[in-house]
Amino acid sequence: MAKYPKDGINNYIVSGGKKGFINPNQIGTKASAQYVKKVPAGESVSIRLRFSDQTHLAQPFADFDEIWNKRVVEANDFFAHLQKNVTDPELVAIQRQAYAGMLWNKQFYYYNVNEWLKGDPKMPVPFQGRVYARNESWRHMYTANILSMPDKWEYPWFAAWDLAFHTLTLARLDPHFAKRQLAVILREYYMHPNGQIPAYEWNFGDVNPPVHAWATWKVYEIDRDLNGIGDVNFLERVFHKLLLNFTWWVNRKDVSGNNIFGGGFLGLDNIGFSTGASPFRWVGALSRPMARAGWRCTPSTCFGLPARFH
Repeated sequence: MAKYPKDGINNYIVSGGKKGFINPNQIGTKASAQYVKKVPAGESVSIRLRFSDQTHLAQPFADFDEIWNKRVVEANDFFAHLQKNVTDPELVAIQRQAYAGMLWNKQFYYYNVNEWLKGDPKMPVPFQGRVYARNESWRHMYTANILSMPDKWEYPWFAAWDLAFHTLTLARLDPHFAKRQLAVILREYYMHPNGQIPAYEWNFGDVNPPVHAWATWKVYEIDRDLNGIGDVNFLERVFHKLLLNFTWWVNRKDVSGNNIFGGGFLGLDNIGFSTGASPFRWVGALSRPMARAGWRCTPSTCFGLPARFH
């Protein structure tokens, strides 16, 4: 175990500055700033921060107000154009806060599955149970991208179908970023060789509703409406991979051969008595409604023909 693990910052603050939790040389992969302030009832306290690659700055905040005010004007201009058709001031504020939440949840996500299973070179040999650990069949997966997290504070991990829904909102803020999110999940260092899209960090091999083709088409439409022209090259770039994923669904999850897919992690966000991914110990089958918008949207029906006749 590392002498100064990442939880050391938390332990240092909670213990009231007890030694032994953080590196006294002030080096490492994590850093934190600590401020002790008393905030009277009904009042607020502001803290000015500035990141710099220079160790010593003579006047680090000399132009702080100028830069800050300039960024405020730029942000207001950007959102004023984006929200020009929203007339209710309260709705404008709510939507802008929602947009801010989406932008805030961008995060660099690094996960080298093969490296994790083997253990770090200079660390102790991994626990033997890791040999049969989760994501064992996803050793090819090597993620090192800025992704939209479900919640960067509470749920800072990768989840494919959350990401697909995120892109519909992100497309109005940054269409290029939204398209990149959808495309990167289909790259060879994410997608399984059998055509499955990775589900989420704790079990990439689990099954979520196939909303990726639907999200791809909706992002295309949003981008087209914003910019006046559809990005057909984007559709062409992801079409083949989505067909591979559709084939995986047909071959692996259409048990009755009637084009109704089943299984996977659903259950109204953990309140169902079964996820649907594990079989029951009785003879028979459990039927329940599992229709999702994306299930009715295959790559061909969504955008195969529109791209062909463009």
